[in-house]
This record gives sequence, C-alpha cells and structure tokens, in this order.
Amino acid sequence: MSVASLKQILDPAFEERYGVAAINVVDDLSLRAVLAAATALESPLIVQTSLKTVKSIGAPVLAALFRARAEEVPIPVAMHLDHCPEREWITTCLRNGWNSVLFDGSHLDVEENRRQTAEVVEEADGFDVQVEGEIETVRGVEDGVGSDDGGDIHPIEISDGFIADTGVYAFAPAIGTAHGLYAAAPHLMPERVTELVGRRPIPMVLHGGTGLAQAQFEDLIARGCAKVNISTALKIAYLDATREYVAANPGKSDPPSLFKHVGAAVQQMAEDHIRMFGSAGKAAPVQTR
Repeated sequence: MSVASLKQILDPAFEERYGVAAINVVDDLSLRAVLAAATALESPLIVQTSLKTVKSIGAPVLAALFRARAEEVPIPVAMHLDHCPEREWITTCLRNGWNSVLFDGSHLDVEENRRQTAEVVEEADGFDVQVEGEIETVRGVEDGVGSDDGGDIHPIEISDGFIADTGVYAFAPAIGTAHGLYAAAPHLMPERVTELVGRRPIPMVLHGGTGLAQAQFEDLIARGCAKVNISTALKIAYLDATREYVAANPGKSDPPSLFKHVGAAVQQMAEDHIRMFGSAGKAAPVQTR
C-alpha cells in the first residue's frame, strides 16, 4: 500500500471523525518504529519531518529512506514537512517527493502570510501535493522553529478568509496548545475548531499534542482535527529508553541491542497515541503514489 497523498489519508479521517497521528521522526530507527506501530494497528500514518531533520540528513537521502521503508508496509503513509518558514526548503522538499508541506508564515503579518502561502499552494499543486497553513504562532520552540511568546489570536473571520484566499487543504488554528511539555494544564479553546469547520469544512490540524489527555484529544478530533501532531513524545521515548538501556548495561558496547530497546519504546509510544486518536483499523486501501 505504501506511499499515499495527505488528501487520501485525511479525507476519510475528517469525514468519519478520527485522528491520524502525524509523528515527527528523527532518523531511520524512529521511522521504522512508528511504521511498525501503525502496521501493527492497521492504521494510516503521517510521517513528519522537521526542517532541522531535513537539513541534518539531507532531503534526497531522507526522501529515499522514507519511500524505501514505506514500501515495506501494507498501510497508507504520507510524508509531511512540518513548520517550514524557509521557502527554498519548501521547494527542495516538493522536488524530492514530500506528500505535503506546512509553510509556516506565522511570523509574518497576515497579508504577507496569505500572499506567500497562496504561492506555495500554487507551487505544490504542480506536484499534486497538499499544503497546510497557519496564521497564529503555536507557543513553544520545536526543532529551532517557533517562539516561547504567544502570538496574536485572530478572529475566526481572518482564518476563514485566509483559507478561502490561499486554497490550503488543511489548517492549524490556535486553540491554546503549545509545543513541548506543558508547565501547567493548558486552557484550550476547542470551540474555535467547531466554528471554523462550520465555515470551512476542511481538515483541521492539532499542534502541540504531547501531554493532552485522551478526552481532550477525542473532543478536538470529533470537532474536526483530523491530523494530530506528535513530536515531543517521540523525543522523550527515544532518549529515556536510551538512558535506561545505558544505565542498565554499564560498559556494554552493543549498539544493535540499544537500537532494539529504543525502537520498542518509540513503537509503544506511537501505538498508544494511534489508539487514542481512533485510527486503528482504518488503513483502508488507497491508490498509492
């Protein structure tokens, strides 16, 4: 089944109101682990790559690795470029086969963000690739992108107009979530998802998912958040498992055993989130790309 478009994965999720995990991977180990989790639960999956990871590994190598791994599994998988404010890297990833991109113009004023996002949508259309948009900064820094200061939250009418004018396929509204770990319980604004979906029935994207309760995930997904981003949880699982293995095996030099231990922890993390989002068993056949 292998590689599918974002639209093929999210259209049914939005219609049936389940969430698809969009998990940021950092290397081949984490890629194989999240694919194994989705395969075990027969779930569609979105493999996300931060700009930092793309620059670290290299776009051609990362794209080739993704396609090789995706072709090994019987589930629909898309590769998404997360939070990219640099237009030249949007172009690079489109040319190398990413299935969807998020042009992060939230640091720009709304009019300039609208203009540039519309250009990205036009460029992506030439590759049959979907674009995610956002106009409000999600609090917190993720892989070098973002800010610890909360940005302005615009009236729903502004987001409505942005979607209409740019033609983005999916949209990430500000709802009170944040990247990284929460220092205190977040004050969520789920009604913004409901109001926006009522105006523009397109898949909404939940950023800052790590640390939310299952009931919060379920409520936001039921309102229209079909794509649910997970990044910090993977990093925690990866590094905690690494420290755990090293502490339990002092002086041992056996990388394959370490990789196995870490992979199992990342896979378990991914399976836990897939179950919470309701996408287990939803890996219906699609036309692959």
